[in-house]
Amino acid sequence: MKYRTLGKTGYTVSEVSLGTWQVGGGWGQAFDDKVAENIINAAIDEGVNFLDTADVYDDGKSEAAVARVVRQRNRGGKEDIRFATKCGRRIDPHTDENYTPKTLRLHVEESLRNTGLETLDLIQLHCPPTPVYSRPEIFGLFEDLQKEGKIRNLGVSVEKIEEAMTAVQYPNVSSVQIIFNMFRQKPAEAFFQEAQKKDVGIIVRVPLASGLLAGKYTARTSFHPQDHRSFNRDGATFDKGETFSGVDYDIALKAVEELKKALPQREDLAAVALRWILMFDQVSCIIPGASKPEQVQRNVRAVQAEPLAAQEMEVVAGIYNQYIRPSIHHLW
Repeated sequence: MKYRTLGKTGYTVSEVSLGTWQVGGGWGQAFDDKVAENIINAAIDEGVNFLDTADVYDDGKSEAAVARVVRQRNRGGKEDIRFATKCGRRIDPHTDENYTPKTLRLHVEESLRNTGLETLDLIQLHCPPTPVYSRPEIFGLFEDLQKEGKIRNLGVSVEKIEEAMTAVQYPNVSSVQIIFNMFRQKPAEAFFQEAQKKDVGIIVRVPLASGLLAGKYTARTSFHPQDHRSFNRDGATFDKGETFSGVDYDIALKAVEELKKALPQREDLAAVALRWILMFDQVSCIIPGASKPEQVQRNVRAVQAEPLAAQEMEVVAGIYNQYIRPSIHHLW
């Protein structure tokens, strides 16, 4: 494993870390604590030291499972695993006016109870409505929580570039979690440079575009009815950019085939897709998900993959410009 610094947190985090949206549950499956613990421990055994979860994942079960493993592995100073969670998506209806310092404080305190942790290493606003980013009192709350010892650092998880650009102007924002992959390249244009200027870490989520960039889906692939890849392609439940990175499924399949043809020497498309992200020095870490330990091990292999040559980077850019850019580049 290789490591990078996560912005102002000062944490040294694994380049390939772990996102836990589906850990222990999977789409349409009941949460299984044992499965979750096996996956999380497998990740740590591979050198992963940064785990991302949220209070809404499996109604808090994921958050509790991740924290349980972190407490066990960190006990006695054996290891130094960093725990990151998110808050805000429990607010219902999920609107700007319902985001208040009082409500968010209650959610942070609930996460502390749920995890059994005295302090949260990183708490992130979980894709709040855009107007929230222009409300200093919201960000001021987290300064208070830092002084009280309830959190160490604040981050944001965003949908849009404009949200990220606003968030990094707050001095107490240490990290931004954003979608970035071969099919979502816009963040590299201006945001990465601004984040670097502000010493804000970049956490990349949806690195494989909901599995598309593993290169194994076809037009006949079916997904469980409770899988967001079935029900959220048009943004019916949440921002459609979270599903296949907002790319039309059929167009994405064509782009994937072009990538395979253009990079014949790269046998594992998932590994090259993750390695492509790591070509950007501003990225602190990637948080691919996993539903079994073998997926964790596959993802970690990206660290050992050969860096992409300049010609390969140009090929990826060309396929993006031809197939993907026209339909989504302006949206996020």
